[in-house]
Amino acid sequence: MRKPLPINVKTGTFRSLSWAGFGLLLVSAATLIFEINLTRLYSVAQFYHFAFMVVSIALLGFGASGTFLTHREIRTRIIASKRLPWLAGASGLSMLVSFVLINTLPFDSFSIAVDPTQIVILLLHYVALALPFFFSGMIISLMLHEHHATGGEVYAVNLTGSAAGCLVAVLAPAWIDGEGMVALSALMAGLSCFCFIRAAYTCEGIIRKKKPGLVLFLSMLFAFALLILGGRIFSGEIPAYFKLKMSPYKSLSYALQNPQAQLINSQWNSFSRVDVVSSPSLHSVPGLSYQYLDSLPEIDGLYVDGDNLSAILSPEADLNFAAYLPAALAYQLRPAAHALILEPLGGMDVLAAQWLGANQVTAVVANPLVIDAAADVYTQARVDLVISTGRSFLRKSDASYDIIQLPLTDSYHPVSSGAYALGEDYRYTLEGFEDMLSALTAEGVIIVTRWLQEDPSEWLRTFTLAVTALEAQDLEPQSRIIALRGYNAGTLLIKRRPFTAAEMAIARTFIQDKAFDLVYAPDLEKTEVNRYNILPEPVYSQTFQEFLSTNPRSIFYKSYPYDVKPPTDNHPFFSHFFKWSQIDEILRTLGVTWQPFGGAGYLVILLIFIMALILAMLLILLPVAFLRKNRSRLPGVYIPLFFGLIGLAFMLVEIPLIQQFILYLDQPAYAFAAVLFCILLFSGLGSRFGSRWLPLSRALIVLTGLLIFYLFALSPILHTSLGYPLIARLVITLLLIAPIGFLMGIPFPAGLIWMRTIANDEDNPGNKALIPWVWAVNGASSVVASILASLLTLSFGFIQTTAVGMCFYLLAGIIVHSKKYDTLSG
Repeated sequence: MRKPLPINVKTGTFRSLSWAGFGLLLVSAATLIFEINLTRLYSVAQFYHFAFMVVSIALLGFGASGTFLTHREIRTRIIASKRLPWLAGASGLSMLVSFVLINTLPFDSFSIAVDPTQIVILLLHYVALALPFFFSGMIISLMLHEHHATGGEVYAVNLTGSAAGCLVAVLAPAWIDGEGMVALSALMAGLSCFCFIRAAYTCEGIIRKKKPGLVLFLSMLFAFALLILGGRIFSGEIPAYFKLKMSPYKSLSYALQNPQAQLINSQWNSFSRVDVVSSPSLHSVPGLSYQYLDSLPEIDGLYVDGDNLSAILSPEADLNFAAYLPAALAYQLRPAAHALILEPLGGMDVLAAQWLGANQVTAVVANPLVIDAAADVYTQARVDLVISTGRSFLRKSDASYDIIQLPLTDSYHPVSSGAYALGEDYRYTLEGFEDMLSALTAEGVIIVTRWLQEDPSEWLRTFTLAVTALEAQDLEPQSRIIALRGYNAGTLLIKRRPFTAAEMAIARTFIQDKAFDLVYAPDLEKTEVNRYNILPEPVYSQTFQEFLSTNPRSIFYKSYPYDVKPPTDNHPFFSHFFKWSQIDEILRTLGVTWQPFGGAGYLVILLIFIMALILAMLLILLPVAFLRKNRSRLPGVYIPLFFGLIGLAFMLVEIPLIQQFILYLDQPAYAFAAVLFCILLFSGLGSRFGSRWLPLSRALIVLTGLLIFYLFALSPILHTSLGYPLIARLVITLLLIAPIGFLMGIPFPAGLIWMRTIANDEDNPGNKALIPWVWAVNGASSVVASILASLLTLSFGFIQTTAVGMCFYLLAGIIVHSKKYDTLSG
């Protein structure tokens, strides 16, 4: 039987600094860019909780490539050098085609309960988007297979290229938009073709003849990609057929339905898309009293990722309506205040604060595109603009404030929709509220407004947060909170010191004049409840009182139908209200109510987890059938178990690490890119050099010990340095992630060295197929782990998820020790 020709026949080894090495570097970078950008596109086009499944899609493609090659290796030997250019081109072209497909045939999550075809569409998206990763996975798997003697170098170049892709994914969207990033990643994959072609031509035994089919194929790829990029760079517009189509349920989609609506600005950066719409039908004044009867000023609508309408007003606009906002009470209690407003987005609350008498307003905004869109507001006199997240600003600021405001800039979403269940918001955590309390002056006030839900949930969770934060600072909450509501929003005022009789008199006058309802106060009378915005029952007041009177509070949390426990930095999911006790109600209303997945974002993940688990089992078990059919001797179960365990462990450590650093590095995209860059880069170094210095069993012991240390020490380290400048936090991130990444890079290539010893048995034809099979096992287990990580973090938290990953590494270490795998370090 003809044996495969390696790319470097003379040495039989893979060299990083070669045409093949550069090709692998490029295609690895292109694949990672496509993956990161896909999470952004899904966040904009659909909702945040669909973005996470991109990681599982990528890993599914990688795992499927190993399964395919296992079958192909048994049937026929593959000459890798002839296949790599085609595979690289197929990866790039499938990036473009899969994006066009999901854009042309969008998935409608809100109708899935009544339209089963949406499940088929979701599966189609899953398969189509997995194709680019399948082809790039084939390249990696083939090169690992052909160069098993130097598999560590192949793996190291793959990881290094992926790390470089992280940086491009952060820097490039501001110039070419999210759609342009798809074309860029395809173009980079196409460029890798030329590297692989050049590598093949330097290989002995390869006939140097023209390849008209390959030339035509590459011409199609480059024409398609350059047409898109050229349109964006030279005309500033993405071609219409390639523009991202947004879910009709996004706020931006609703706004553009008005014939007079105009999209006057649209910009991308590495972590968001910001749109500004002009339309006569736009109004956004959350919490406004119905007592205000005059006309509202015209606004432009600001949208982040197609949702969360926020008003942009002209500084010359008539702001008389501000006196009828619930926040006006805080400015009556604290005249001439120095106010801190965290994330005012369009800036209406900044202008309102000035009109209500604030002497100075400090506005903290994390997104530069938002500042550009509302520049007229943020350049006003008496406005100090700070580009930062609220939490890091609170940690580094020494100032104290008379008023700290969390404005309501989220669009209304029914609690049953679960639309942002996976969205982290570190302002609304126990530690966040404690930071705000610490930043108040002696008589300062925190004011928070949230939407009212049919069943007390969103506002109730805000109340439990306030109460728990006060108690955590040894402050009795009953005398330090006022709660009032209008017809669609509820507001809390929170102090470090008890509200005085004089302050309560001011509050009661304001509430009566503006027709708000008092829900909770230190000296609340029953006759004051449910007077203006009348409900059949005063459920909010009753629920607040019940919560305060229940001891211990855990009894209330357990019995309440929604999860309203205060979020923490370890579990920062303010919009996640799902409890398993809701299942009966969800099943009862399935197909009857118009809500996605029975109204729980958690069940979106569960559905995709089941799909991924089935696909992963197929990827692992199909090669077993191929091997048995060809009467190949199968290895012991500990071999696939080892590679499966390290695949599970890698993702269960990586994903919660990324999420923990979102708070630390201010933005999800920064955290994703920085942490993933460090893990991939140092894993590449560990893959290349680690097994020379550490036997596998010792590396797993050290990694397990380091993870145990991080379980207890990482959060205190991050919280202590949260107020440092961003560049200092990036350096600390590098120092914290580097040792973990280096150690995490050792197990897989060390396992491949062991696989090489098995492959030396020429009497067993199935042994050559074991290398792509363990690649499939590792990829398939990573698919499951990526979704399992989301389920675990939503249910328990980041630290607990990392602990599960650590346990998998520990189990892998036990296998290494019991089977004496130290020979792997050879």
